[in-house]
Amino acid sequence: MTTPAAPSTPCTLPTIAFIGGGNMASAIIGGLIHQGQPASQIEVVEPWAEAREALRKNYGIEAQAEAGTALQRAGIVVWAVKPQTFKDAAAQAKAHTQAALHLSVAAGIRSDSIAQWLGSERVVRTMPNTPALVGKGMSALYARPTVTAAERQSVEAIMASTGEFLWVESEKQLDAVTALSGSGPAYVFYFLEAMTRAGVGMGLSEQQAHQLAVGTFVGASELARRSDEPPAVLRQRVTSKGGTTYAALQSMEADGVGAAFERAMQAACQRADELGNEFGA
Repeated sequence: MTTPAAPSTPCTLPTIAFIGGGNMASAIIGGLIHQGQPASQIEVVEPWAEAREALRKNYGIEAQAEAGTALQRAGIVVWAVKPQTFKDAAAQAKAHTQAALHLSVAAGIRSDSIAQWLGSERVVRTMPNTPALVGKGMSALYARPTVTAAERQSVEAIMASTGEFLWVESEKQLDAVTALSGSGPAYVFYFLEAMTRAGVGMGLSEQQAHQLAVGTFVGASELARRSDEPPAVLRQRVTSKGGTTYAALQSMEADGVGAAFERAMQAACQRADELGNEFGA
């Protein structure tokens, strides 16, 4: 993998079309508008009326229920659809998107399939995560060989609106990215739930336990971000032998928490690969 890239000053972007207007599309749209992309230069195709109304109310975008000629003015098309609906959505939009660069945020669907469905080699895949909704996302990007340096810059400008990003050299690595950062927020929320329950069980109010747990994750993550030392060293520095942290970590080791967590991520990675097989070309 390449070194993580921090959000950079956005380049001038053409009209951008989104196929799908759900949570991830809305996160990217919100980030783009915040950094200066006019709503008039954003097209959205979204079949659900409720989602179209949310886009109109929140961003002033009049989304369309189905693909049409309005897509032809888009220089970039962002595919924010579920893996199982990608192929059908591509068939409906293909005639209107031949001149565009394609950016997919769909988990598992390989660029070979996307290129075949759309009749274009200009395809970039990305795996963002839900903290993009608050501008704190972590995304990985993979570009097919025909994507130019200028097109990569345009993609970077789009993803920088949601947080940080990095490029990977092998498309296969995106399955690992999906397991690590794509699904990662759910792991954090899972631990937050457990920490909150434990706090309540030890006599704190739910609000107190939640605040303490969330604040701890935020603080520890920021410490890890700023430190040049690996997490293992940071962990050791707060673990005095015979102390409270030591007791907690020994208990987790005895229960196999670390190994179980690694198996869980392997399961997510395997499922990402299976999605490509199930719903690809």
